Amino acid sequence: MTFARHGLKNSAMDQRDTFIVSEGGRLDKILSQSVPDISRSRWQTLIESGLIIVNATAATAASQKVKEGDEISYTIPEAEEDDTPHAEDIELDVVYEDDDLLVINKPAGLVVHPAAGHYEGTLVNALLHHCGDSLSGINGVKRPGIVHRLDKDTSGLMLVAKNDLAHHALAAQLSDRTLGRTYHALVLDVPKPLKGHIETFIGRHPQSRLKQAVLRAETENARDAITHYHVVENYGGLFARVECHLETGRTHQIRVHMQHIFCPLLGDPLYGPQKNAVTAKLQKSGLKEAEQVAVLGLPRQALHAIEIHFEHPRSGENMSFSSKLAPDLEEIAKTLKKIA
Repeated sequence: MTFARHGLKNSAMDQRDTFIVSEGGRLDKILSQSVPDISRSRWQTLIESGLIIVNATAATAASQKVKEGDEISYTIPEAEEDDTPHAEDIELDVVYEDDDLLVINKPAGLVVHPAAGHYEGTLVNALLHHCGDSLSGINGVKRPGIVHRLDKDTSGLMLVAKNDLAHHALAAQLSDRTLGRTYHALVLDVPKPLKGHIETFIGRHPQSRLKQAVLRAETENARDAITHYHVVENYGGLFARVECHLETGRTHQIRVHMQHIFCPLLGDPLYGPQKNAVTAKLQKSGLKEAEQVAVLGLPRQALHAIEIHFEHPRSGENMSFSSKLAPDLEEIAKTLKKIA
């Protein structure tokens, strides 16, 4: 197999190279054969990070098939001298803690684990300080103790394992869908019907590495996604507060599913709604101008993890925790309740 390669240095921080495939196959295999000094697992990580481009489109899966004549370009970020997370004294809102686990109430704006652009000030850094050497490392040094995650700008309850026994057991419950997670979202419009479930396939958006999308079942990186929902509050037929229960846990699942049924989350920067659509609804609402501005100016997706339940990994006790809507979202909800 031969490749025509053209090195393009973009900056001191990374290098972009381009080559033309001479014989088809799996993307990660082609890359590891082209650049053997980089491991196949490293290539898979770069693909997941959206740093591999095939014919001007970000690759979506390591198993993606490429064919003769395809153009592949890639960026290899400069290695960090030491990207192992370190302990930081960051205050945590601990709802429950014992020798095996923690339940915390994560504020909006807190990144869960270190990643590009966020190597400090994350939940993991805070947990390392809070738990010390007891924190489970089964999920890797960059995500110790993390059983499931919330997006940076999603607030609410998260479960953290403090040792390997707890991590194994809770991860198994997450996998077999017995670990339950419930969210509240403030959305544009009112879902129809008022109660139901959304079942699709979700995977990386074909044009944007930052987004997920509803895909056809046969799409290579598509995974089944099921969300059960019901309307908790109907704000004059213009907006709604919706409770969502996850049966699966795909990236951005609720945000993608609410957009899919034409009820996108307020404030969501990736999945809408469009500003003019919100403005049109607000102009019909009868709310004061300052109240309309507050709703329109919500700086993050209106999503809060309001409840979590699971079986304790050591005692077998059924445990359930709930939290109030985050203060910023509670203010928006109070304002929307004024709509007749």
